[in-house]
Amino acid sequence: MDWQAMWLSVKLSSVTVILLIPLALFVGRALAYHQFKGKSWVEALIMVPLVLPPTVVGYYLLVGMGNQSWLGQWVEQLTGQQLVFHFSGLVIASILVNIPFAVQPIQRAFETIPKDVRDAAACCGMSRFTLFYKVELPMVWPGVLTALVLCFSHVLGEFGVVLMLGGNIAGETKTISIAIYDSVQAFDFDGAGTMSLVLLLFAISALALTTSLSRRLGGHLGHSSR
Repeated sequence: MDWQAMWLSVKLSSVTVILLIPLALFVGRALAYHQFKGKSWVEALIMVPLVLPPTVVGYYLLVGMGNQSWLGQWVEQLTGQQLVFHFSGLVIASILVNIPFAVQPIQRAFETIPKDVRDAAACCGMSRFTLFYKVELPMVWPGVLTALVLCFSHVLGEFGVVLMLGGNIAGETKTISIAIYDSVQAFDFDGAGTMSLVLLLFAISALALTTSLSRRLGGHLGHSSR
């Protein structure tokens, strides 16, 4: 078991979720409540990482954040550090790749809030922030929880994009999925099997927990609204 790779994967998943979920709340709420020209194109763009092969996504990210790109050059001039083959580059890539896993469940959760609930809250003189914090957020928790678990689990097992953008640098970009690949390449099937089993058990447990909590929260909110 490569514990260094496991810790790096957990760290990457945690940082990605912390940065992505607030963004997904903003985007998901805006898409749920507003109609505008080109909305279908925006939603399609958000979903692109789901249908493109990871190697294709990784290639475009490598080109877009490499030393020849304006972003890569600007970051290197500012920090003295490259984005590619570095943990920070993996964080940016993970955020972009997991946008659909975060936005879609949250958007669907906001769409289930009845319009008259928001109208009644507004008539009571609630500010937009108070409405969001005290009324909307408690009602969309199942969607937020689903987004959080999906993103965390997906980042934990991401392989193609990590390999394309980060390579295989121990302690920096070598995640658990890369460690499994290395073990197979070295014919260490016991090590690969152990790490794969850990990811499998985590995925099953996370999805079961999400389903259970979503049902409980959904039932609780349903009783509270009556």
